[in-house]
Amino acid sequence: VQLQASGGGLVQPGGSLRLSCAASGSFFGFNAMGWYRQAPGKQRELVTTMTNNGIANYADSMKARFAISRDNAKKTVYLDMNSLKPEDTAVYYCNLVLGGGRIYWGQGTQVTVSS
Repeated sequence: VQLQASGGGLVQPGGSLRLSCAASGSFFGFNAMGWYRQAPGKQRELVTTMTNNGIANYADSMKARFAISRDNAKKTVYLDMNSLKPEDTAVYYCNLVLGGGRIYWGQGTQVTVSS
């Protein structure tokens, strides 16, 4: 399984951005796809995840501005980010967790919030 993230870039404070992550390869059964981020000098942190039956989990600090969705048929997860702040600047990584516990990571996409 491979994950390909896209959609990062430079955005002004207050702006919006949509990230996408497409999985290739075969996997079946229960799984969760989601997003983590890592800012310079900081540890990687959870943004949000969603299971294949639609249950979402958010970091408390991001629940109000970020929204996750997924298209199971396309094996793709999306992250809609609104009202972006400079502190949202980070590399955003998508991941896939399978029911057996195996974890896959995408390559990361840079999001920079700056005027």
